[in-house]
Amino acid sequence: MRLALIASSILIIAGCTTSDPYTGEKKTNNTTKGAAIGAIAGALIGAATSSDKDRKKGILTGAAAGAAIGGGAGYYMDRQEAVLRQRLQSSGVQVRREGDNLHLIMPGNITFNTGQHDIKSQFQPVLSSVVEVLNEFKDTAITISGHTDSQGSSTFNQTLSESRAESVKSYIVQQGVASGRVHSLGYGKRRPIASNDSPSGRQANRRVELKLEPLK
Repeated sequence: MRLALIASSILIIAGCTTSDPYTGEKKTNNTTKGAAIGAIAGALIGAATSSDKDRKKGILTGAAAGAAIGGGAGYYMDRQEAVLRQRLQSSGVQVRREGDNLHLIMPGNITFNTGQHDIKSQFQPVLSSVVEVLNEFKDTAITISGHTDSQGSSTFNQTLSESRAESVKSYIVQQGVASGRVHSLGYGKRRPIASNDSPSGRQANRRVELKLEPLK
């Protein structure tokens, strides 16, 4: 009976799927995954700490409490991801999800002029859209990292990557995001995401990334 109750709780949660708005593919979102894990843990704890008389109630209560806790951060980031994808469509900014973290990838060619660290005026409205979301979701920490391709000296690339990340940070903070939430750093050419042997690969490597994660 105990195992049947736990299994039924998990199946109810795991059965909740959503459709990816870009591919139409059915998938279990991160909130559901977290809730399912929490439900398992909560149900087992409820079973272990309840008397035989109250075992059924303990399992169900534990599963419900665990699901609420497990789905918390995932639900928060699910909402933030949906808003960002909506507002950044056709902007050139990529939105990538890894667990409870979001990555916004801003190609250097649309964000900065070659060899410069001042944000292009035509890109500022896009960055302002990001800021609006960050001001709406205040329990998010932001790490800004600058990256370059392999051309040029290591010293120049390191300085450029740091300056570009700092420019994005300054813009975000000036638009009202608390400075304590925002950190910036530069990696120069040390973290390529594509081969530097081709023009397209070097273009992909010239980027600024924003990592968004829930505050612990």
